[in-house]
Amino acid sequence: QVQLVESGGGLVQAGGSLRLSCAASGRTFNTYFMAWFRQAPGKEREFVARVGPFAGSTSYADSVKGRFTISRDNAKNTVYLQLNSLKPEDTAVYYCAAGRRITTDRNLYDYWGQGTQVTVSS
Repeated sequence: QVQLVESGGGLVQAGGSLRLSCAASGRTFNTYFMAWFRQAPGKEREFVARVGPFAGSTSYADSVKGRFTISRDNAKNTVYLQLNSLKPEDTAVYYCAAGRRITTDRNLYDYWGQGTQVTVSS
């Protein structure tokens, strides 16, 4: 069992930055693929970024490539998402997820956090 708790969301102006954190419980954090998804009002939850168990492999949605960076610190059981050059269309609830597969499919992740709101004003 893995419990995930996100933090770091907030209100920011377009062009600004935020750093999201996701703290995980349990001793097996470094065996999981970790990912960030987001869900805007009226839209489906979409993939944002993922990172392998030892941070050697990352992948990003085209919409955030070059602006967002995912990283993890296995010693702290934490995964991060650095959001730079934010746009109003980045406004969403951001969720972290843990799974056992290399995938961008939200249905294949086993554990989810409660989400943190990111709002970007124009």
